[in-house]
Amino acid sequence: MIPAMRAVTSRQSATTALRLGQLAAMGMVTGLILIAGVWASWGTAQHVMLSKGREQGTIAVRSCSGDVCTGPYTPVSPGSRARSHVVIDQSVAVEKGRTYSVTVKPGSDEVVRSGPAGLLYAWIPLAGALLLASVVVAGGLRLTRVAWLMAGAGLALLTATFLAI
Repeated sequence: MIPAMRAVTSRQSATTALRLGQLAAMGMVTGLILIAGVWASWGTAQHVMLSKGREQGTIAVRSCSGDVCTGPYTPVSPGSRARSHVVIDQSVAVEKGRTYSVTVKPGSDEVVRSGPAGLLYAWIPLAGALLLASVVVAGGLRLTRVAWLMAGAGLALLTATFLAI
């Protein structure tokens, strides 16, 4: 083989190896971002999505301080008991003086919003992860159509949550 051809072939293999390394690294970063988004969402979403057999009812928010709101719990599901004081995280989804449908976290007096608004709100971390991962997919993997789909899904989830709350 001619030495010049050997140098070109060697350069092409190095370029190919670097490109494959970049694809693998960016693929792993994208996967990690999406797994983190699902993991962060699942802590709340499991109580909303898998509500069969869990206590369900309503909370009338009476007071808010710091990052929590409290109020009395009125049961709706059979086997659920009334409570004079339950705690819900204060966020844009909870306002003092309003009543919300909730699901009680097992073994505690903590509740999470249920229904469509609660379900959408629980998956907000995944929406953020989709938006962040779309940047990695577009820039690192050069898959612009996939990136636009991911960004669109994240934006749609955020918009639906905003409208539902």
